[in-house]
Amino acid sequence: MTRSYRIIDPEGLAAAFVEEWQNDKYHITARTSGSTGTPKDIHLLKADMELSARATCHHFGIGPESVLFCPLSTDYIAGKMMIVRAAVAGATVVVERPSSTPMAHLTLDRADLTAIVPSQIEGLLANGRGRLRSVIVGGAPVTPEQERIMTDSGIDFRATYGMTETCSHVALRRIDSRRFEALPGFSFHTDDRGCLVIESGSMSFGRLVTNDMVRLHDNKSFQWLGRYDNVIISGGIKLFPEEIEREIAPYTGSHAFYLTGRKSERWGEELVMVIECEDVDIEAIDRALSLHIDHRHKPKGYIVKRELPRTPTGKLLRHRIK
Repeated sequence: MTRSYRIIDPEGLAAAFVEEWQNDKYHITARTSGSTGTPKDIHLLKADMELSARATCHHFGIGPESVLFCPLSTDYIAGKMMIVRAAVAGATVVVERPSSTPMAHLTLDRADLTAIVPSQIEGLLANGRGRLRSVIVGGAPVTPEQERIMTDSGIDFRATYGMTETCSHVALRRIDSRRFEALPGFSFHTDDRGCLVIESGSMSFGRLVTNDMVRLHDNKSFQWLGRYDNVIISGGIKLFPEEIEREIAPYTGSHAFYLTGRKSERWGEELVMVIECEDVDIEAIDRALSLHIDHRHKPKGYIVKRELPRTPTGKLLRHRIK
């Protein structure tokens, strides 16, 4: 059951979702991001969305006096869930058109909970510092530099783990930690691939097998290693591109990049860096990596692109090199 809540949405950006949320159907239609395949529409039970929203509100202490800030599109689950959280808590939610500069033109004394994607971090801090209590960041991995910025801000930033199918996040981690902690009502184990399995005694999905490889600490916490689809086996050694990217990032300047694999007669597969920016100094990057990075984690080749493809939330779309 939802409470009476207040939505401040001058442009009517969330109107279509609010209408869908208030109709007589038991489900809503949500669109996946397309980061692991073609974007698709799926049905989510409103009862599941309410359970997820209550878990988040309980975690952050959101109630009728709270103010939520949503600079995300309500076409996707992260934006939809900010409306649902306000509804179950009887809180106020302020909706703003998505941009890289949230709060730049907004008169808002405080935001008790804000949801953003990584590309909005710096803009939010430039405009909202002093008005933010807790901020959740999802939709794409955050870089080490973004983590440093968030940690230095002194604001309670949390990275999220979840997906459309779980009605947003099921776990959160503090920015200064690699450990994701379960929200109430969820527990974890791994399958024989080392991929995360999400269990819930209250959500309708019950058990959900993911393609995310993790290092399980216990049934309530884990460290994310990367996507099973992205793992590279080079010379018999498993390489997790997403983990190695964190190690390499300080030596690539501000250039966006990802690591992938390509066939190698010697190693079976070898690590390759795909980097954005035509005038990047690859030789300088290669020298820096030779000095500071384990040779097993150093790319065997570099591919320079003018622009890398991304999902609507800013997540890089990876492609193995043939």
